[in-house]
Amino acid sequence: MGFIKESIYIIVQSCIFAKTFLMNFLWIGLGLVLLIFGGDWLLKSAVALSLKLKISKVVIGMTVVSFATSAPELIVSINAALTGASDLTLGNVIGSNIANLGLVLGVTLLLCTLHVHKDFYKVNWPVMLIASVLLYVFLENDRVIDQPEGLLLFTLLISFIVYLLKTQKNKHSEIVLEDENQLSNSKIFVFFSLGCFGLWLGSELLIKGATALALEFGVTERVIGVTLVSIGTSVPELAASIIAVLKKEKAISLGNLIGSNIFNILAVIGITAMITPISLSDQKLLTSDIFWMLAIVIVLLPMVLIPKKNILNWMHGAVLLLSYILFVVFTL
Repeated sequence: MGFIKESIYIIVQSCIFAKTFLMNFLWIGLGLVLLIFGGDWLLKSAVALSLKLKISKVVIGMTVVSFATSAPELIVSINAALTGASDLTLGNVIGSNIANLGLVLGVTLLLCTLHVHKDFYKVNWPVMLIASVLLYVFLENDRVIDQPEGLLLFTLLISFIVYLLKTQKNKHSEIVLEDENQLSNSKIFVFFSLGCFGLWLGSELLIKGATALALEFGVTERVIGVTLVSIGTSVPELAASIIAVLKKEKAISLGNLIGSNIFNILAVIGITAMITPISLSDQKLLTSDIFWMLAIVIVLLPMVLIPKKNILNWMHGAVLLLSYILFVVFTL
């Protein structure tokens, strides 16, 4: 009799676990779908608005598109920090920055060769490196990014945007994707609203499923953040870059990725820290993950200069993609 009761108990518990497991994956799946569509809608409205304002390709890629594709990271990070999941916030940003250069740029370079403008190593790459180093310094100092540090990061972002608008607005004046993105004001508003709602609801579902799944399997928030969540929130960057390549608007692609990495640190971490301090719990974020991020940022400069200056090709893409795969393997 005792054996039968024990068997029934095991079966019931197994059913409960299976149901919980499937529900968590359902939330994650729905969250990712909403993030993808929300990011796409927000991107569409942002590019259409930039066309009306006659902003150049470089400025579009580094500002409007970057902000639009970084919106999932911002929403996820703010929600995670407010719910006490700070490691998910940091893991999401660090993992997304690694994914943007390793996964997204790697795949993009396998599809095409990118010609890099000199502004990359004169302005854009140095700003990305400074932002990455600042994140490391702030975390190394006291394991917390507080409100003054968040304000400093956000101030640097505003200064960077002002610099771009002043110095590059008249450069590379060609406008991207004109025919497909000439939307009326009402359509821009609708796509913007749908995008914001999709990103908000998607982030809610994604965090709910990811944190619950982590607890079920004893996986840390940091691992979930730097892998599953970061890949999910990097999908808009991947979509934007591939679409830009297919539309032969390669200037948008690299600008989007560099700009997105800058926005992820200066805007996502900056704004989140201004709302609530971000505390570091899992030390591997500081002793491992952030060094992967710094390494992939640093190695990008010699790639642009060697073997042929201002050219990124499929070989660079293969190296970046392999680096990302190794990062994920070592993380898991």
